[in-house]
Amino acid sequence: MRGEKGFALILTLIVTALMVAALVELIHQAYVDISLSRGFRDGQQASLLAESGTIGGVRLLQLSLQGQAYTSLNDAWATPVKLDDEIGSIEVSIVEESGRINLNNLLFNNDESETFTLKALKRLGKRLQIPDELWSSLADWQDRDDQTRSNGAETPYYQSLKPPYAARNGKLATIAELSLVKGFTPEIIARLKPFVTIHSDGAPQSLVNINTSSKEVLMALDDGIDERMAERILEGRRLKPFTTTYNVSNIAGGETISSRLIGNISYKGSLFRITSIARVKETARTVEALVRLSGAKPETLSWQEY
Repeated sequence: MRGEKGFALILTLIVTALMVAALVELIHQAYVDISLSRGFRDGQQASLLAESGTIGGVRLLQLSLQGQAYTSLNDAWATPVKLDDEIGSIEVSIVEESGRINLNNLLFNNDESETFTLKALKRLGKRLQIPDELWSSLADWQDRDDQTRSNGAETPYYQSLKPPYAARNGKLATIAELSLVKGFTPEIIARLKPFVTIHSDGAPQSLVNINTSSKEVLMALDDGIDERMAERILEGRRLKPFTTTYNVSNIAGGETISSRLIGNISYKGSLFRITSIARVKETARTVEALVRLSGAKPETLSWQEY
């Protein structure tokens, strides 16, 4: 009798343990399901917020530039906007692509001579510690022939890699494509990225907007623009944005530089990158859109959400 009672007690304890384990698993699964549901909901709300921030950025650009003959960092769009409400928060920042050097102008009209862009990239590269031979690799990547420049690389080189691939023989489609070009390491691309673009405002050759260029880009435009000259340009445009390409001559020491820059710089851009970051609780979504404002209706050239 004692053995039977002991066995019954052990059996009861085992059954109770199994029931508790099943209950714990059920509670855990319910918690996971609820968390996933909330995460999905928060993600959807963050996505909608990020999209609305991008739309708001376009509207801000339209209002800021309405009837204005130039674009500058003094404009309302150039200041990042942050908003908070009961749902979450949103940050919107806008950058003008025309204030950067266009890598796809490296071989303007497939010209084999040393273009303005190539000279500018060499100056920029010297400041960023990027070897000159990388521009040869990029020129070979873009040109339509298979003749290799000194220190460059054409399709036979890329075919020898694992996995093999061919040179594009055309313009870059993305900045990330640089990682396929000989010599462009992730570190070099990261240093270069803030100062270059691959997008054009529609003209055959992209002009660099001197009103929105960084100090590094300004110093790359001409051998006569050293650090002190770049500082004077930055201060001059802060006080009064340039409204003609000849305004550089009004800066002390800019008389001779101005004539060399004509045809390569502008004072107004139409291509803008809008980055909208939305946060709802622990979830974040980012929308990055490239928008052209050159006509009555904004044109979205690219849209990426992550």
